[in-house]
Amino acid sequence: MTSTAPETQRGHDAGDPLGEQPTSWQRRLRRFGHVPRPETPLRDRLDPPYTRPGRQVWSVLAIPPHVADRLVRWSGWGGPLLVTLVAGLLRFWRLDQPNAVIFDETYYAKDAWALVNQGYEGSWPKDVDKLILKDPSSVPIPTDPGYVVHPPVGKWIIGFGEQLFGFTPFGWRFMVAVLGTISVLLLCRIGRRLFRSTFLGCLAGLLLAVDGLHFVMSRTALLDLIVMFFVLAAFGCLVVDRDRSRRRLADALPVDEDGVLRPDARIAETLRLGWRPWRLGAGVMLGLAFATKWNGLYVLAAFGLMTVLWDVGARRTAGATRPYTAVLRRDLVPAFFSTVPVAIVTYVVSWTGWIVTDKGYYRNWAATEGKGSSWSWLPDWLRSLWHYETQVYDFHVGLTSGHTYESNPWSWLVLGRPVSYFYEEQTGCKESSTGKCAAEVLAIGTPLLWWAACFALAYVVWRWLFRRDWRAGAIACGVAAGWVPWFFYQERTIFLFYAVVFVPFLCLAVTMLLGAIVGPAAGTGARAQLGLTGSDPTGERRRTLGAIAAGVLVLLIIWNFIYFWPLYTGTSIPEDLWRDRMWLDTWV
Repeated sequence: MTSTAPETQRGHDAGDPLGEQPTSWQRRLRRFGHVPRPETPLRDRLDPPYTRPGRQVWSVLAIPPHVADRLVRWSGWGGPLLVTLVAGLLRFWRLDQPNAVIFDETYYAKDAWALVNQGYEGSWPKDVDKLILKDPSSVPIPTDPGYVVHPPVGKWIIGFGEQLFGFTPFGWRFMVAVLGTISVLLLCRIGRRLFRSTFLGCLAGLLLAVDGLHFVMSRTALLDLIVMFFVLAAFGCLVVDRDRSRRRLADALPVDEDGVLRPDARIAETLRLGWRPWRLGAGVMLGLAFATKWNGLYVLAAFGLMTVLWDVGARRTAGATRPYTAVLRRDLVPAFFSTVPVAIVTYVVSWTGWIVTDKGYYRNWAATEGKGSSWSWLPDWLRSLWHYETQVYDFHVGLTSGHTYESNPWSWLVLGRPVSYFYEEQTGCKESSTGKCAAEVLAIGTPLLWWAACFALAYVVWRWLFRRDWRAGAIACGVAAGWVPWFFYQERTIFLFYAVVFVPFLCLAVTMLLGAIVGPAAGTGARAQLGLTGSDPTGERRRTLGAIAAGVLVLLIIWNFIYFWPLYTGTSIPEDLWRDRMWLDTWV
């Protein structure tokens, strides 16, 4: 069976302390069943191997060893692709329903259509949504510039789907559904690399596939799912960069006469890690994130700090006595220039349509109201863009008007106040005792998944603080980068669906907790080195019970997603059944 624990016991090289003669007190402890934790070899600490399924699984399934080895080789991509296929089928099923302009689609669908056709957003007349649904070809694109408060990348992406499939609900939701589906694949692969387990990676992707908030946002033409995609892609790039840089360190370290890798302070402190294209890729992804919505800028700062601390940990593990000084000299400047300037350039380039058309909102400000400024030596388009950005910032921080579905970020994890994107009531419903049916699209996470995530986050923080587990720290960083900044704007009108940016990290946290519940594989390598013989029935029994508990929780989460399916898709159900799903009064 695949090892599903976050920590995996591995084999040991000739330098393993377990090969030494145990002391008298250690022998006394072993009579009571104590087995000391094996020390992980240096190479495995720098470049951990992936776990492989145990032979018991294949023997139970009567699969020959050569076929099992082939399946294991294919599973690294085959498993994630299978989970992604399921996610895609769910997200594209009746994507054009409801056949309506729901919630803030009224802004982004129209802005995207104008953007891809004329390079800048137009000022649309009120009450034009019904005409668009009836006959989009009869609705002209306004040439007067419209005042928009979000950067253009997300609208370019939405508009690409409209170019392919028309100015229709399916068209403006298509690309968001594509990114939502691909994000499941990304999380499977990221989880696999993070936990060194294909099973855990696929489990994380499956949890994302059945999360209600991610599902609804994948079927709605809003910007937050697009931000989430780029944030997750940037995180994946940084994890790959971490693996490659640590492998480069391991390859440079000396090997003693017994073939054992040894730390070396000089190499650890002076080695240049060279070209790091994955870090550049992360810079581009983070630039695209905050070129969709500005909250991506906080993620850039958090991830930048995280990747520098990863370099510190790598050099310390390799033997550096002053790892912070080494990183300051060798890594900090390249890390900065491969992320921050790259992200800023990406952001500015995203405004190309506004720059070249010369007709966008505030496009000519520098030549009119801003004429004669002390900054007039700068290009007019750059000064106009800066003025636009300052006006947008003032708008965002001053947005305090009340809204029916606004919520405080303190309540997000427990799903205190979800947002209703669409609601329609039908009369004459014979199946209902009230004679009414209801169809709703409710932006709410799968409740059991999110409530389990509350405990999972506590576990992750504990592992990070007391076990120094870098994976727990990375997951906590992803959640904090998407969640904590909103606490500084609690007076602002904000909504639960902003939390979709850190939903993948909630799924990773739950996956890590489930792996701990299952426990490590009951291997015999460490027992043999300690002079112990026979199997470990206690460990096998504990692992079996853990697997049952974890499996039950996953099945309950899937059932919960199915139960709330009508509320995620706008499916009409009797009002009685709709009220049964309003578990909290604040959901109505």
